[in-house]
Amino acid sequence: MDIDVKLLRCFEAGLNPRHVEQSAIPATVVGYGEISAIFQIDSDTETVFKRMPLFDDMAQAQEYERMYHDYCRHLARAGLTLPPSQTAIVSVPGHPVVLYIAQKRLPGQRFCHRLIHHLDQEACLSLLEQVVQAAAKVWHFNAETAPDIELAIDGQLSNWVSLPANGKNRLHYIDTSTPLYRINGVEQQDPDLILQSAPGFLRWIIRRFFLDDVMTRYYDPRLVYTDLVANLFKEQKPDLVPAAIAVVNRHLPPDAAPLNVNEVKKYYREDKMIWRLFLAFRRIDRWLKTGLLRRRYEFILPGKIER
Repeated sequence: MDIDVKLLRCFEAGLNPRHVEQSAIPATVVGYGEISAIFQIDSDTETVFKRMPLFDDMAQAQEYERMYHDYCRHLARAGLTLPPSQTAIVSVPGHPVVLYIAQKRLPGQRFCHRLIHHLDQEACLSLLEQVVQAAAKVWHFNAETAPDIELAIDGQLSNWVSLPANGKNRLHYIDTSTPLYRINGVEQQDPDLILQSAPGFLRWIIRRFFLDDVMTRYYDPRLVYTDLVANLFKEQKPDLVPAAIAVVNRHLPPDAAPLNVNEVKKYYREDKMIWRLFLAFRRIDRWLKTGLLRRRYEFILPGKIER
């Protein structure tokens, strides 16, 4: 796919991160991740963007861009289907160097976290099994290629889109903007870049108590599947949890302990608390920078996330 780099430069120069719809070139938020918003620019309804304002210089952004494309290539080698995507690095005076990740926009109603609200229980469990089997392609790939290459994956439902293909439904994986993979056992992602979106006053706490978990959990099949099932609480579908656990337990590695409802509930409560606190502190950080220090806050924060 092709993207208009000149348009992105103009967009970045006139961007209002607090109210993207009021930017010189208006944007429309179409979704939220835990860290950043997903938006379309102007009248282009075929493309969505993520904006990564993380970089001190062009070389740092180029390295991240290389990792992004390598990660997508490895995921495709593992057997996952990804939507077409492209990247562009934009440097505007007074702003950090920004990497824009453009992705073909897929139908919102076909995202798996939305489909489960319109399917009966049997169809929901079939969809969950498809997600588990798709994620398992990464574990099979890792088993064959480690330690040369190991991939991480965030398997939660909102990262998968089910689209008709040749009379069947095919899952597309969309959460590729934070490439996590190891080469010869060494993590390629710079953890300090992950911390860039965190308030400065919190970074030492996150680095000491949480960063290792963030950098490793998505390599662990059991933790990835725990997060997937816990996601059903966030999606207000707790009735599916026991049966979803049964689906997951059929696909766990032989040496992994089976999941149980109490464990998943505990995981969900802790995860919910951490992300609520994190978002609250990011909003405080935005207020401090824009309200007191009269500085620009670079990140487009998520709106209210139902949990």
